[in-house]
Amino acid sequence: MERKETDIFSRNIVNKDGIVTRWPKKQDERRAVLEYIRSKIDKGRTYTEIEINELIDKWHSFGDHALIRRMMYDFFLIERAEDGSKYWLDESGNT
Repeated sequence: MERKETDIFSRNIVNKDGIVTRWPKKQDERRAVLEYIRSKIDKGRTYTEIEINELIDKWHSFGDHALIRRMMYDFFLIERAEDGSKYWLDESGNT
């Protein structure tokens, strides 16, 4: 487990079941949460918007998959189709 993940676990942002229970206030903790959820996305798979929302919902409990999805895109942690209908990980190493 990476240090950032350990921090979000020890700060009660992620519970013992691996579910993000709250959206952090600190930027570094937010980034750690986004990277944690990104780690749940399968490399080489393209997700529909519904599928990526369902995946995100599986790993958080505060009910805002749109916030997480947008921030993952804004932080270049995921790629998306121009119309927002498809999402995937950039396998070129750029994200």
